[in-house]
Amino acid sequence: MEVERMKEGERVLSFAGTTMLSSSSSLRGLAISLFLLFFFFFSADEIMCVPDSNYTNNRRVETLKLARIERRLDKINKPAVRTIESPDGDIIDCVPRHKQPALDHPLLKNHKIQAAPQRPRFKGDRTPINYNASDATRRAWQAWHHVGHCPKGTVPIRRSSVDDVLRAKSLFHFGKKHLGGVPLARKVDAPDVASGNGHEHAIAYTMNTEEVYGAKATINVWDPSIQVENEFSLSQIWILSGSFDGTDLNSIEAGWQVSPELYGDSRPRLFTYWTSDAYQATGCYNLLCSGFIQTNNRIAIGAAISPVSSSGSSQYDITILIWKDPIAGNWWMSLGDSSMLVGYWPAALFTHLSDRATMVEWGGEVVNTRTHGEHTSTQMGSGRFAEEGFGRASYFRNLEVVDSDNSLTTARAIATMAENSKCYDIKSFSNADWGTYFYYGGPGNNQHCP
Repeated sequence: MEVERMKEGERVLSFAGTTMLSSSSSLRGLAISLFLLFFFFFSADEIMCVPDSNYTNNRRVETLKLARIERRLDKINKPAVRTIESPDGDIIDCVPRHKQPALDHPLLKNHKIQAAPQRPRFKGDRTPINYNASDATRRAWQAWHHVGHCPKGTVPIRRSSVDDVLRAKSLFHFGKKHLGGVPLARKVDAPDVASGNGHEHAIAYTMNTEEVYGAKATINVWDPSIQVENEFSLSQIWILSGSFDGTDLNSIEAGWQVSPELYGDSRPRLFTYWTSDAYQATGCYNLLCSGFIQTNNRIAIGAAISPVSSSGSSQYDITILIWKDPIAGNWWMSLGDSSMLVGYWPAALFTHLSDRATMVEWGGEVVNTRTHGEHTSTQMGSGRFAEEGFGRASYFRNLEVVDSDNSLTTARAIATMAENSKCYDIKSFSNADWGTYFYYGGPGNNQHCP
């Protein structure tokens, strides 16, 4: 608002409460006042822009992070000819077999997908009886089967999302076992593949280091509870070669696992894993990196298994066989008593395993982060100790190994190990029907396992 007041030879102007003289003697004061006025407004504007600048920078960082995640997902989530929305929330993409992620591996650029090899045959007086009390093998055991199937010439791949990646410790750690860089330590009497870094096991293992060309087992399926998101519980077969105290350990693994961090839920899921450098940089779960070549159009690795066992009631299990093709040298995996081929790990991925394995392990593994300074209550197997037996404790049955002439034999010379038997334990047995078998597992935290 401008107000004029006439005085002798002077003119007084008032701008919003700031008074200035217009006489010639006051021009310098006017200039100073105007300078201060403009300085105030420009400084205020710059101060107001600081939060916007930080916000913009944060947005830029988030945008760059999201762009890196999406580039990674583009390598995993290949274009599909059909997409199936499973009732359990999974999205299954039917991807042309020759365009699957595995073939992006530098060592597999010119790889030709292999034909089915000769399966190992049981060598002995009689084949152990592989029964399934609940007859689950004749039921749909992956929920997406209720909605549809992938056409021939394609492979079903569980689609990964941005949320899946964000749950991981970092983009590098997505899809990998978290060993935190802790050196592996092999015990003389018990070859724990990841001891002393929060991973705990209850396992059976081959006692000698003779040549091994595969292994088989039937694994009881449960849905153990997980205490915190970044812990997991799994039951699997390990095919191993290399040293446990260095960085050259080769491992091929398959079984079922519950991992909220990896999958975003607590359902038991079929999984695979591989590494050729002791879990340092190579390998991953399922098809989350290039490597494992899938050949089956009915089995989605990483998809949930259903139904699962319940205490004192029906028991459900899956049969997994892993063996080395004696001709091409690749390591194949089959599922079920009918040995439905899932796919294979090319021999080119490995160093020691390109020749043979020297050890097999069967059993359970959990991650114990000791939240609140106490042992985790994450369960292994059914969450019950081995002594509770069939219908309550989880089991592995019909443990078998593949020898150099591609024959299956009962695994007789085995030993068992559990790092902390007050938290998780294991007891092995043998009979005519189940061959070599064991019960294993536990509740984790309890009065004897603080």
